[in-house]
Amino acid sequence: MKTKAIPGTFFVVSAFVLAVLALIQLSLMPHAVPALSANALLLVVTTLLACSTRRLCSTLFAVSLAVSAAWLISLPYHALSTAVLALLAMVSVQRLAQASTPAGAVAALLGLWFILFWQILVTGYAVPQVILPAPIDILAALVDSMSLLAGDLVQTVVKSVLIGYLLGCGLGIGVALLIDRVPFLQRGLLPVASLTSTIPLVGVAPIAVMWFGFDWPSKAAVVILVTFFPALVSTLAGLKASGKLEQELMYCYAATPRQRLLMLRLPAALPFIFSALKVNATLALITAIVAEYFGSPTAGLGFRISTESARMHMPVVWSAILVSSLAGSLIYALLVRLDRRVNFWHPSLRGDAAAK
Repeated sequence: MKTKAIPGTFFVVSAFVLAVLALIQLSLMPHAVPALSANALLLVVTTLLACSTRRLCSTLFAVSLAVSAAWLISLPYHALSTAVLALLAMVSVQRLAQASTPAGAVAALLGLWFILFWQILVTGYAVPQVILPAPIDILAALVDSMSLLAGDLVQTVVKSVLIGYLLGCGLGIGVALLIDRVPFLQRGLLPVASLTSTIPLVGVAPIAVMWFGFDWPSKAAVVILVTFFPALVSTLAGLKASGKLEQELMYCYAATPRQRLLMLRLPAALPFIFSALKVNATLALITAIVAEYFGSPTAGLGFRISTESARMHMPVVWSAILVSSLAGSLIYALLVRLDRRVNFWHPSLRGDAAAK
């Protein structure tokens, strides 16, 4: 009878060997911290629990691994114990990925392990805050600067990004519909519109400040310029994506050009449009932050990053980066969810639903 292989066997065996070596090393050290020896013993027990895939052993493995990790953060740095914890972390991520759990849970666990080892290594090797602050310092700076960063978030995301994103994507889609409707514009307007994709951001941002002032309208203008062309090109490609058979069927039904656009060509273009919207979501946020480097009022995520980095307040800089990353991820996730609701008929989304 075939026995089922335990997931992560190599990592478990390696972790057990290193845990025993860590326990022996700490027992031979004259001035070793007793808590480190106790943690090494707990890691040995954790590796033994990882040798079984039964429900009770898996639960005890998860609990003991979490206790060991939380305990090791508060102890002096020990390389062998950290290596054992890293191997067991790989085992936990691998087993969670093989279980019937959402992909978000695996990503969350992987992110938690990354932050934990970031904290352990930065603290253990005494890395200066100017080079890389510890996550606990970034969290403390985030809490202390919460009201300040909230104002920066409103200035950058709600005003500059959102307004510029809506106008840029709207203009791109509208001009694409106009070019598709009037064929001669493909030879006249499309080459001119393509120039917007070649304009360097660092060159146009100072000009926008001179034209529209230091407040958010100048940043929104740069966002409009950057997001216009991807929306234009994707919409034009999507309008040509409808099948020949469907077009001939609409022709047989004596459908007008407006009816063919609204009932066939525009729905077929929606997956392309949403692809551009998702790309522009992150592009708009990056553009607005970079544009704030070239002149802004005393608010904004880009202004905060540039100002605090000049003052060497790196935890505040990293907290501003964290806020902007979370905002961009949230906008992107909302667009992905909307895309799945609107384009549920598309083969790629049907395939994802069937896989789930």
